[in-house]
Amino acid sequence: MPDARSNARDLDLVLFGATGFTGALTADYLAEHRPQGLRWGLAGRSIDKLERERDRLGLPDLELVVADSGDPASLADLARRTKVVVTTVGPYVDRGEALAGACADAGTDYCDITGEGEFVDRVYVAHHATAVSTGARLVHCCGFDSIPHDLGALYTVEQLPRDVPITVRGVVRAGGLPSGGTFETALTGMSRVRQIRAAAAARRRLEKRPADRSSRAIAGRPGKDPVLGYWLLPLPTIDPAIVARSGAALAEYGPEFRYSHYAGMKTLPYAVGGAAVVAGLGMASQLKPARDFLMKRYPAGDGPDEARREKSWFSVDFVGEGGGERVHTRVSGGDPGYSETAMMLAESALSLAFDTDNPDVAGQVTTAQAMGANLTRRVRAGGLTFTTVSAPRR
Repeated sequence: MPDARSNARDLDLVLFGATGFTGALTADYLAEHRPQGLRWGLAGRSIDKLERERDRLGLPDLELVVADSGDPASLADLARRTKVVVTTVGPYVDRGEALAGACADAGTDYCDITGEGEFVDRVYVAHHATAVSTGARLVHCCGFDSIPHDLGALYTVEQLPRDVPITVRGVVRAGGLPSGGTFETALTGMSRVRQIRAAAAARRRLEKRPADRSSRAIAGRPGKDPVLGYWLLPLPTIDPAIVARSGAALAEYGPEFRYSHYAGMKTLPYAVGGAAVVAGLGMASQLKPARDFLMKRYPAGDGPDEARREKSWFSVDFVGEGGGERVHTRVSGGDPGYSETAMMLAESALSLAFDTDNPDVAGQVTTAQAMGANLTRRVRAGGLTFTTVSAPRR
């Protein structure tokens, strides 16, 4: 049994970035829902800020660990002390790889809430093989990107015949405000198209694919969904890539799996308007003065207040087809980017730390691949709803 999954560590999990907006929400969730006997701590650059966060939580015995994303020695020490590292410190492409690498080296499980494809691909190229050798599980995208989509697609394909080609489309609808950190991450990603492509190409050259099965994300086309009735706008997030990687790893997805991903709008004008906003931000992100101006208007560390989060919501509808059958499922919940993301991240860490019957995997793995049924059970208990809207039919 790899050391990360034994008790030979001082701590069960450490939350890195606990003084940030989403980090504080994650700390709140862990403080309220922690299992009895959980040995956990908070990590960050400033001991003063960590002490204030500990006081806010009302947990005077909580362990504090000083670590800096720019100090490899402190990250290595952090990784060696705990079974699981949870990080909310982004943008991950600038601040995340050293910590993921330290966890791979130490055989320590790792989870984050990145939505940055470039970062995920860079970590795979640099650290996947090491993590396989040490037994570490590097699990990215443990928030709204991409747990509802990854586990929702798994929930969908499990209701279709096995050993047949399967297609699934996911349609996202949400009401809520992003934080400054999410806005910064999105603008940074839009400005790094060349680097994103280079990282993806490097991964393709290295990553092995299953010999007897295929799984791909496919680019959908705008239009009106014949089953759901929504106007569809293809959504270029990391979610389809994550779902496709789960499809490549797990036999439940059949011999040929295809996934497409959309935003769903009730009316055509909303769909056109949404496309125009995304295009405008994409153009602005290419100019550093415009990018800096937008980031100053909505700085990292800010986010919607509790009253606004209480009003926020999301749903992801899945339409799966295979073997002449069709199923319509839905994953839904409250505030997607922050309240639910904090819950999903915390439950991912707890699953890695304590669910001893998780699949026996190592390296860079998806949430469906690493935790599957256990994490689905946990996030359902945390408030997400998995519903079969219409059962499989011919």
